[in-house]
Amino acid sequence: MAVTKILARHYRVDTGIKYVINGDKTEERLLTAFQYCTSDNAYERMKRTKEHFEKTGGVQCYHIIQAFKPGELSPELALEIAEAFVREHLPEYEAVVGVHVDKEHIHAHILFNSVERETGKKYHSNAKSYYQQIRAISDRLCEKHGLSVILAGEKSHAVTYAEWLREKRGQPTFRSMLQEDLRMAVEDANDFGHFLMLVETMGYEIKHGSRLSFRLRGQEHWIVPGRRDPLFTEDGIRAAIQGSLEAIEAGLKPPVTIRQPFTPFQKHPKYTGFLALYVHYLYLLGKIGKRQYPPRMTARLKAEVMRFDRYKAQFAFLRENGISTLDQLTAFKSGAEERLDRLNKQRTILNVQKKKRKPLYDALAAVEALKPAKELYASGMTGIEDELAVYMAAVETLEKAGIPHERLAVEKAEIYGAVANVNMEMRAAKKDIALCDEIAGTAPQMEKAIQKTEKSQTKEVVRDDRRR
Repeated sequence: MAVTKILARHYRVDTGIKYVINGDKTEERLLTAFQYCTSDNAYERMKRTKEHFEKTGGVQCYHIIQAFKPGELSPELALEIAEAFVREHLPEYEAVVGVHVDKEHIHAHILFNSVERETGKKYHSNAKSYYQQIRAISDRLCEKHGLSVILAGEKSHAVTYAEWLREKRGQPTFRSMLQEDLRMAVEDANDFGHFLMLVETMGYEIKHGSRLSFRLRGQEHWIVPGRRDPLFTEDGIRAAIQGSLEAIEAGLKPPVTIRQPFTPFQKHPKYTGFLALYVHYLYLLGKIGKRQYPPRMTARLKAEVMRFDRYKAQFAFLRENGISTLDQLTAFKSGAEERLDRLNKQRTILNVQKKKRKPLYDALAAVEALKPAKELYASGMTGIEDELAVYMAAVETLEKAGIPHERLAVEKAEIYGAVANVNMEMRAAKKDIALCDEIAGTAPQMEKAIQKTEKSQTKEVVRDDRRR
């Protein structure tokens, strides 16, 4: 019996070749074979074929795995079957074959170029080619040598790493597993940057935007847990890290608590300029909302009543920053723009530093997240070859760097936290600039609306006097 699987590879071909013919797995490369190439020039031959036909993009190679039932055949027979498979199914493709014997079950790896060497035709893998060619040829070769085959409808034990991880943690859905993992990361994190690093080591990818998005390795779609639970927004997570997780989950306090700094009692100031305009307009809209003005108001005023809360926020912004005149508003906006420009430059510098170290940071996360994949593969589980290849490449990357994992982890947490803090400050600066633009455009409209409404009120009063 041979459980077969085909994988499309987009990474560098030489990485896959090294894995397939690894001497530790193939009895010092005694259990390897090559078609139209050798162990020394396999990568160069495949690369040359792609360049000759100008097909260097897309899928770089394909990787077929044949996993045999433990104790059913010898390594030499597995190699013979794999070679026969290559000759029949891939007669004009450069291919590398390696039989791995480092596990209880013998399994053959076949890596071949995605471009045919004679015609330049690209290989295409789909369900039809799998069942009618790969699976059919493999089963026929197994029967020919007296091996058992998988009957129609019989399921293999191959699962994706993401499915295995979800099953291991006993979570019915990816969302519930994500939320539980985020809670654990919050409890263990020292700060927000450390939290981001911990989440990556759990096997998640993170996307920063208006909301934090997460997805597990092997998933296609992103999950935004903050849409349903404010605890998982960036502000909620930051607050929870400060030691308030238990109180938040018990419902004793909101995820984000905004506390105004203490200020001693001061006599109510006399507002002028923009502040006086907003006080008057808010008073007017409040009266309209309570029907104290005549009900025959314009459609625009009805719409303005709906914007009452937005105007209150603009007024609070003006009062908080002591802005009364257009000159003060313009100066504040200029300051916010300068602050945004400075933060943008600061973020660029941090991102450059982060980009230089990104291969190491990604490798560090992959090693921690995919460590179980190595153990699972050693125990004989199939279907996680992708994760194992990523794990091995990550280990190699970290070994070449020669930096202790602990030091790299601290550095990564610090730079992740710094980038997150700069992003938060930039959002605040952009919000201030947007409010300045809104106020500059709203104030003239307020003055006109007040004048029209007061004229209408005067006419109503005169009309009432005449009736008396």
